[in-house]
Amino acid sequence: MSSNDTNPVHELHPEECWEFLRSHEFGRLGYHLADEVHIVPINYAVKDDRLFFLTAEGSKLLGVTMNADVAFEVDEVVDEHATSVVVRGRAHHLEGSAAWIIDQLPLRPWVDTEKYIVVEIKGDEITGRRFDLHRPWLHARVDTA
Repeated sequence: MSSNDTNPVHELHPEECWEFLRSHEFGRLGYHLADEVHIVPINYAVKDDRLFFLTAEGSKLLGVTMNADVAFEVDEVVDEHATSVVVRGRAHHLEGSAAWIIDQLPLRPWVDTEKYIVVEIKGDEITGRRFDLHRPWLHARVDTA
């Protein structure tokens, strides 16, 4: 399969990646804590080419304070297409007037817990791919109802 028309993997332009992230609100944050790598779900919002999330005191905040290098991923599967976008960058806690940016963002936590610490992720690298799925087993299912 040498033609782009038949290649099931499509690289996304960085702006397409940011648009994809802007159209979602839930992803996974990968961070270091001591000698371990952690992956946690977070609600987020995008402004320009930066990601923001709210957190409370705990392992996420401790992890990004001790080692600012993070990765963030959002995936989506719709019908016969899947999309995956990954941001690698640096996270830091915003304080004072810098934290007010959160008031301008459509950040809606899914869980009613107190989160008052604003964390910003500045991406050093963003990559994304869209996949044309070939899942023949979906068409071979037998309806047992």
